Amino acid sequence: MLSRPSRTLCGLALALLSACASHLDPQPASVIENIPTPTPFQPGKATLPSGAWPTPPAVVTFTPYPLAQPLGNAAPTPRLTALPSDFPLPEINPLTGLPAPDPTRLHRRPLAIKVANYPRYVRPQSGLSLADVVFEYYIEDLLTRFIAIFYGNDARRVGPVRSGRYFDEHVARMYQAFYVFKYADPREYVYFIRGDFARYVVVPGFGPCPPFLAGKRGIESYNNAYFDTTRWEACATQQGLDNARPSLRGGFFRREAPAGGFAVQRIFTYYSVDDYNYWEYDPAGGRYLRYQEANDRREGRPASYAPLLDDLTGQQVTASNVVVLFVSHTFANEFEQEDEIYHINLVDSGYAFVFRDGLAFPSRWQRTDIDQPLLFTTLEGLPMYFKPGTTFYQVLGETSRSWSDGTDWHFEFRTP
Repeated sequence: MLSRPSRTLCGLALALLSACASHLDPQPASVIENIPTPTPFQPGKATLPSGAWPTPPAVVTFTPYPLAQPLGNAAPTPRLTALPSDFPLPEINPLTGLPAPDPTRLHRRPLAIKVANYPRYVRPQSGLSLADVVFEYYIEDLLTRFIAIFYGNDARRVGPVRSGRYFDEHVARMYQAFYVFKYADPREYVYFIRGDFARYVVVPGFGPCPPFLAGKRGIESYNNAYFDTTRWEACATQQGLDNARPSLRGGFFRREAPAGGFAVQRIFTYYSVDDYNYWEYDPAGGRYLRYQEANDRREGRPASYAPLLDDLTGQQVTASNVVVLFVSHTFANEFEQEDEIYHINLVDSGYAFVFRDGLAFPSRWQRTDIDQPLLFTTLEGLPMYFKPGTTFYQVLGETSRSWSDGTDWHFEFRTP
């Protein structure tokens, strides 16, 4: 389902793209040759939710990628302990802080895969519970979509895979990942395939490589494409693609929760009347359980929720850490504004809430490098420790509202 006002143009362009493009020869169809390539990073006014933060924000310039900033004098100093020469040290997944179940999976490039959240009948999606990191963000027409990073685990069926957005470049570059999506609006697709990012683009082609497959739901084809990560390595080798392990910086992980957090049981995120969710902390399992809206809230309907399940594993989607990111959302021009083609400017730094172990921690995120994951600190600039495990990011506009109702915390998506 194309949800923008320019459905007719996009549908025509994507049909042409599907007929002539693959991840190895991603040349745009002639119908979009003359569309100007947009500038990816647009500056925006930094405005934070009223009363949410105890200290004034630092100046945010939105230069694309600033030099690394110091993390404070209390950053941990590694201490080495003498071990026997044959001591088997586990290989740690830098994205989760946990030993890799199969270390060979870390000797490759991650995959950043777009996963649909709407229409509701595509649920349960496949593979989300096996991703190391997931970002959810607003796309347009009151809806959100996921981009999931697969590194430590494989999944035979991830999806439904849907179209790309500008924000995906931030995520794919941070994790030095192949970017798997099902085409995009012509303006965005042209941007992806013109430049150094093109060599990491993976879109449907012909035959078994790249390994897209149809689902088994009997629904329309544009909501029925899935990706098999177990077959991607052989495909990348066959096509001579660079699937070498990237150098990824590990985050700050510690099993013990930091001191000073606020007790929070449920984290509600309201993107729109059609799209809302909450995470509930499960003390027994030490993880957050995801619940997704089951109906819209038009005409005064009450909120209704159901567990968000993974069709591949049969399990509810969970996370060890839930992070609410406040990020500038801007438009490059009036035409992109009309079509809600957002630039979500994940550059420089900004505010965040980190939730772990049933506690909330006001934090700051920092994008210090184009090709490394975000760093998180306390408001004082000290390391913010995540719980070892998976992390799920809720991306919100900087002017989004936040409030608490006892141990229920609420976030309402807003942009200027």
